[in-house]
Amino acid sequence: MGKPKHERSLPDHEAQAIVSNLRISPRKLNLVAAMIRNLPAQRAVATLTFSKRRIAGQVRKALESAISNAENNHSLDVDRLVVARAEVGRSIVMRRFHARGRGRAARVEKWFSHLKIVVAERAQDEGAA
Repeated sequence: MGKPKHERSLPDHEAQAIVSNLRISPRKLNLVAAMIRNLPAQRAVATLTFSKRRIAGQVRKALESAISNAENNHSLDVDRLVVARAEVGRSIVMRRFHARGRGRAARVEKWFSHLKIVVAERAQDEGAA
């Protein structure tokens, strides 16, 4: 079957952070994740800091966690980090019911998401992005 997701190995020049069960739909979270894909890590943090989206603060915390993991666990240079991947996945769906007219009910679905951010160290010879 393979290793659990927290034990899957990454290349030596990458580090990751995973956040499970964020209370936002995957479609909306993917809009925020698309803003930071392939950006230098510090510019991605700045982009999320000034974003008006509600979930941007939690995505920024996950990105900062990935940067810290790269620095402390993998001894990577923070100034050369790039957001290599920002993957969004579906989690649980919480179903609630909303009262409607004539004794009927309508289902309300509250979506949850998973987020995985992978930062990689850019090669020395590549230009600044």
